[in-house]
Amino acid sequence: MLKKLQKKQISILLGAGLCAFLAGAMFSAPEIGKTLGKLLRFNQTSTERITEETKAKSIVFPLVTEPVEARAAKLTQIANNTANLSGFQQLERSRARYLLASDLLANEKTQKQNAQQILKLLDGLEHDYSLLAPYVLLQRARVYDITGNPGKASDLRQQVVREYPKHPAVVKAYYLISTPEYQERAIAEFPSHPLTWEIMRKRLAENFEQPQLKLNLARYAFNQPGIGDILSNLSTDANLKPEDWEVIGNARWENKQFGSAATAYSKAPKTPRNLYRIGRGLQISGDREPAFTAYQDLINQFPQSSEAGIGLLRMAELVPSNQDALPLLDQIISKYPEQAPEALVRKANILKQQKDQKGAAAAYKLLLEKYANSEQAAVYRWEQAQNQAKAKNYQAAWEWAQPIPTNNPSSILAPRAGFWVGKWATKLGKNTEAKQAYEYTLGEFPFSYYAWRSAVALGLKVGDFNNLRQMNPDLVKRQRPVPLAGSESFKELYLLGQDRDAWLQWESEFTNKTQPTIGEQFTEGLMQLVRNENLKGINTVSTLEDREAPADKAEYQQLRQQITYWQARYPFPYLDLIEKWAATYKVNPVMVTALIRQESRFEAKAKSTAGATGLMQVMPDTAKWIAPQIGKDIKNINLEDPEDNIMLGSWYLGHTHDTYKNNSLLAIASYNAGPGNVSRWLQQPNIPKDDPDEFVEAIPFNETKNYVRQVFGNYWNYLRLYNPEISNLVAKYSTNHPTMTKQQPQSTTTPTTNQSPVESK
Repeated sequence: MLKKLQKKQISILLGAGLCAFLAGAMFSAPEIGKTLGKLLRFNQTSTERITEETKAKSIVFPLVTEPVEARAAKLTQIANNTANLSGFQQLERSRARYLLASDLLANEKTQKQNAQQILKLLDGLEHDYSLLAPYVLLQRARVYDITGNPGKASDLRQQVVREYPKHPAVVKAYYLISTPEYQERAIAEFPSHPLTWEIMRKRLAENFEQPQLKLNLARYAFNQPGIGDILSNLSTDANLKPEDWEVIGNARWENKQFGSAATAYSKAPKTPRNLYRIGRGLQISGDREPAFTAYQDLINQFPQSSEAGIGLLRMAELVPSNQDALPLLDQIISKYPEQAPEALVRKANILKQQKDQKGAAAAYKLLLEKYANSEQAAVYRWEQAQNQAKAKNYQAAWEWAQPIPTNNPSSILAPRAGFWVGKWATKLGKNTEAKQAYEYTLGEFPFSYYAWRSAVALGLKVGDFNNLRQMNPDLVKRQRPVPLAGSESFKELYLLGQDRDAWLQWESEFTNKTQPTIGEQFTEGLMQLVRNENLKGINTVSTLEDREAPADKAEYQQLRQQITYWQARYPFPYLDLIEKWAATYKVNPVMVTALIRQESRFEAKAKSTAGATGLMQVMPDTAKWIAPQIGKDIKNINLEDPEDNIMLGSWYLGHTHDTYKNNSLLAIASYNAGPGNVSRWLQQPNIPKDDPDEFVEAIPFNETKNYVRQVFGNYWNYLRLYNPEISNLVAKYSTNHPTMTKQQPQSTTTPTTNQSPVESK
């Protein structure tokens, strides 16, 4: 279990590192001892960047993921150390003092009685801990407010204004001092800071006719509540400039108001992106003729842009007939290689409808010869392979599918094809080729559901459908990763778990919201996760794989080699509750986590159109049925409460396992499709029962088929990312799998707290 390993490893960490730290000596871990020279040269005012390597040296950062009560004594020991410390150890002491003071200050019930202790911890810390100096002063000011000394509090905030006028933390001082002069400074110098948003909203409440304030909110706070009214009012302003309309268009687009976005973009500067979005917004809104005209304008004004090729594809969707679409598709095929594969597939489909089999075959032949590496080529090959497999021509299926994993490694179909190449090879008696296919799939696509199925086929001890319920794998969670973007002080706040201040500072620095870099988008996802915006966070991190620009693709490929990226996609919220109720109803806690991730992305108040509610998407009628069976009164159950929801969902998952004799495949399928459907499938002669992989492929409901693969894919990813045994096992097959050992020394491992195409692979 995760908690057992957490406790063990924290004690190892503190035994080896903390004792040496308190003695003023080098850390005892060999990995750290080797870098002693670097540590002694480090001082607390150093501008050395925070990296995964420098983070791994810290004994304070791992404590962030412990409960406040559990870490208090350890932080106190570090904070009270007065030995002759090296520069790095002084930094660690400063971190401990700040974190301990923040913990004491966060407890509203005892903060007043602990005021003197907090002040002692913070006294002079701004000099020792320059990275967070303005925050130290602001924390001290807060203590003086609590103890009824507003004069001292004001003096400290004024000190922040004087000494740190360019630091985002100054906005806190501006906001709390709240004079018109300081409010103006916040608006002028930090318009993307959330506290500045509050200042602007208050001013608009007093006088709504301030277009620049509304434009600032449209630019920097377009994803915040209440922005719709601001955008609507702005759109009536006759004095807006083209660049202002682009801001409005971007805000409308990000809020999926595509028709309104098109109207705004029509008044914005004429760029390829803006012109394309005019056409697309109109098309989505059902305005076909104006959309066609907008795409024509795009192609006429920017014929060499990538948007022009996409625009032609959209025009082919808008013409009256398939015959009218063919010239547009031919134009794409001849001029726009990025869009040519899609155009060839559409052309082939039209020609098949027109009974022109020869023309369709020629289009597919060109697709396979000239664009063999395209997603469209992979899809065509896979369709042919499946058709041959259904006809039991496994030799032809094997031949059709073989090129996909190597020609199209980024395709959603690559791991699936690789696995089935192995299955079909087995049917053909090609056992050596089958083994090679499974090893290739596990090695090249370790993140995939089919990597797990390949590992099972290879006979590795990774669990299978028939024994997952009884498994209770040991997992090791990590401390927070170092963000890829943002200032060093922001990263320090984030790694110390100062989530509110970290978010405020990040928002003030993250001004490129509509076109973020890879690092900025990943960092934004991390911040959403720590704010418990799990659905947003997982999707923000996952959709990095959808980037199209070559430079972005290259940067993403580097990022996906890091275990921190995958752990952000597969986080562990609500772990204590999951472990509690999984143990109560004797189900695998990692399976519960995998199911929650699929059902709700860890959104406690998620609700489907059918009424399924909460983390495990429990239907109200199902809850009424379960409640008396577990001795609960349904009147006292709230499906939006994480504990109630996990309690009911875990019981039901245990029930579905009981129903199907602990077959997790049938249990998970039943959780999604209902026991009646699964029972019918088991009676249908055309659905294979002896091979679980063939059963999954034959599930009649596409939703349930994908659901099964997603849940077990989630389960596999949690294992490979957090279980040392499985992680190291996969690493033996894969250079693409970052092992836990390579990324961070075992002694510093500690717990932390994610539908994207790749996850259905």
